[in-house]
Amino acid sequence: MNYATIKYCDIANGTGVRTSLFVSGCRRHCPECFNAVAWDFGYGLPFDKAVRNEILGSLAPDYIDGLSLLGGEPFEPENQRALVPFLHEVRVLYPHKTIWCYTGNVYETELLQPSHARCEVTDEMLSLIDVLVDGEFISAQHDISLRFRGSGNQRIIDLNATRAAGHTVLWQDDPLFADHKM
Repeated sequence: MNYATIKYCDIANGTGVRTSLFVSGCRRHCPECFNAVAWDFGYGLPFDKAVRNEILGSLAPDYIDGLSLLGGEPFEPENQRALVPFLHEVRVLYPHKTIWCYTGNVYETELLQPSHARCEVTDEMLSLIDVLVDGEFISAQHDISLRFRGSGNQRIIDLNATRAAGHTVLWQDDPLFADHKM
């Protein structure tokens, strides 16, 4: 797997201060995608052991709340296979930090059901993620007032609550931000 970029001390892609890994490779090609350069699986640099260790080190400070995965598309099967062992490392080293993941796939129909995104490690990858932002970017529904997502169709799913409830549970934002109007 290649990665397009890494953002350290990112505050735009999940709660708190995070390290955000933008993987390369996406077959969706959403019109007006903010990161179309990362559609190419060969774009960027190899996600090798040195890079993994650099990211793991960046998660160590107490002020870092967790890791966010973006793309490209983290749920392309090739990317899932590379990310699952890494996410296990994150969980072992930082069990109290959160993992957010952004995907163009819809949770119930493309990640839980047979689809182009499902592979032998999809369920395992989902089990390692705390919050999933799902749904492809739709430019006609672009809304800059939405927190942590780009278009109105996208949802923020609390996967821990979803697993506990046995049905999809949306993430609840801090009330201070939830009622904010731009």
